[in-house]
Amino acid sequence: MTHKTAAILAIGDELLSGRTRDANIHYLATWLADRAIQLKEARIVADDERAIVAALNALRAAYDYVFTSGGIGPTHDDITYEAIAKAFGRKVVEHPEALRLIARWYEAKGEEVTVPRRRMALMPEGATLILNPVTGAPGVRIDNVFVMAGVPSIFQGMLNAVETALERGVMIHSRAVTAMRLPESRLAGPLLAIQTALEGVSIGSYPIDGDEKGVTIVARSQSVRAAEAAIDKVAAAMRALGAEPVIGERPDREKRGR
Repeated sequence: MTHKTAAILAIGDELLSGRTRDANIHYLATWLADRAIQLKEARIVADDERAIVAALNALRAAYDYVFTSGGIGPTHDDITYEAIAKAFGRKVVEHPEALRLIARWYEAKGEEVTVPRRRMALMPEGATLILNPVTGAPGVRIDNVFVMAGVPSIFQGMLNAVETALERGVMIHSRAVTAMRLPESRLAGPLLAIQTALEGVSIGSYPIDGDEKGVTIVARSQSVRAAEAAIDKVAAAMRALGAEPVIGERPDREKRGR
């Protein structure tokens, strides 16, 4: 098995204005980690064609998979498909199967396929559909790019639809230890020494509530034993500083980033 990497490009003026809080980046990171794919980069851009094209071309060249979220709805500012087509040098065409799926969805509700709704079938030429189990209107895949909706429930449904298209990478194992009332800065020197002495292990430090309440240290490695050995060394360093380490990561709701 080899390492597999991914990036997400979140698209939408509402994300940058603060009107909408993005939930897809966090969900995707966890979802990919469970499949041994590392989310290496996340970008947020406005509903601007040039910005979308530039970001997408940079990301798809750098990573195995790129997921986009947002901008594939029926309104005038949903320009993601047009931008994706431009990035790949393709035309935008009406996808007959996409139109059929959209029509079937609305007809089942007793509603018409209006011009704006039909617009959701305008996609980059040659794209493969990503089924949407939530609202019917599909996303698309082109090469290593997966173009999906921004609404979290739809985004998650589309992810499940593309799971079989992804090649899993090397599983990364993580182990953690937490010490309350131990400032991260006091542990910095021992951490550097431990990290320098180890191979094949990545050590991350996460202060709790701005370094006031303590710190959680996470070791990640392809080897379970290596990750556990690293955490044992960190725990020993914590004890040497007078702290009482607890093996096992604290709940996310209790952790605070920098």
